[in-house]
Amino acid sequence: MKTLGLIGGMSWESTAIYYRLLNEIVRERLGGLHSAKLFLWSFDFAEIAERQHAGDWEGAGCLLVEAARRLETGGAEGLVICTNTMHKLADAVQAAISIPLIHIADATGRAVVAAGVKRPALLATRFTMEQDFYKGRLADKYGIEPVVPNQAGRDMVHRVIYDELCQGIVKGESKSAYLDEVGRMRRDERADGVIMGCTEITMLIGQSDFDVPVFDTTRIHAEAAVDFALA
Repeated sequence: MKTLGLIGGMSWESTAIYYRLLNEIVRERLGGLHSAKLFLWSFDFAEIAERQHAGDWEGAGCLLVEAARRLETGGAEGLVICTNTMHKLADAVQAAISIPLIHIADATGRAVVAAGVKRPALLATRFTMEQDFYKGRLADKYGIEPVVPNQAGRDMVHRVIYDELCQGIVKGESKSAYLDEVGRMRRDERADGVIMGCTEITMLIGQSDFDVPVFDTTRIHAEAAVDFALA
């Protein structure tokens, strides 16, 4: 089994889910007392979020590159960035290390294609919904046409992520707002699936809430990481 290096703490709420899933999936596949071999670098998310909202992606990138290099030096054989949004910096991180980075959008893209979904609703941080690093990769590499909420919807989805989910707060009214927005996107934008494109969203909604395919990027990414570790 290869050792995975995790860059987490963005937020730690979803990193804890990654840790649980990686160990559960290894146990499911190997049985008995098996668990994942992991190194974890966990950021103080306030330092990252401040740079995100200030548009200081270069500064955030320097932090991620330093973490990636430390994980590689420590013995990691593959890298997992435990967040969708910070894959904006995936190319810079990969260029700074010699071990492979397991990209969350590639794992998600393969799952969406396998399900036959063409126009999934993308719920994520404002950065992921509005910038092209994630949507463009899905479109260019996998022929997927992600659709995003309107301005009011994007503001609501982003606010819930940072003000609630990243702080471990799960509210029924926020779940209802997410479900209403997806319903509107299915009706008005012909969305035929849902990408939970922020790793914390799994805390709020899931497949049981919809009658179209839902793509839990946290689990999909964890499955891809275990595929790599056990290959």
